[in-house]
Amino acid sequence: MAAKQIAEKLISEHIVAVFSKSYCPYCQRAKQVISGLNLSPSQVGTVELDEMSEGADIQAYLQQKTGQRTVPNIFVHGQHLGGCDDLLRAQQSGELEKLLGKL
Repeated sequence: MAAKQIAEKLISEHIVAVFSKSYCPYCQRAKQVISGLNLSPSQVGTVELDEMSEGADIQAYLQQKTGQRTVPNIFVHGQHLGGCDDLLRAQQSGELEKLLGKL
């Protein structure tokens, strides 16, 4: 199953993994927040599901894995964080820094 392998590889090889769609405003907002976290580009993995032939299969796999069908679908250190609202809440509460191991 290529979709599972692609998704798990992205999640395991990056501190922050973002499954996104290029036209999605919530994805764009989440990527803005993540770009402000002072992580190197190699620590953040992003895939645009709408630009990949396996995108629909990856999204279906992520729904099975997390129960979340929507994008962005964000993972930190392999742990499912959620979507854009979850990211913003975690940032505001300080939880995001804890997840990133910066405290």
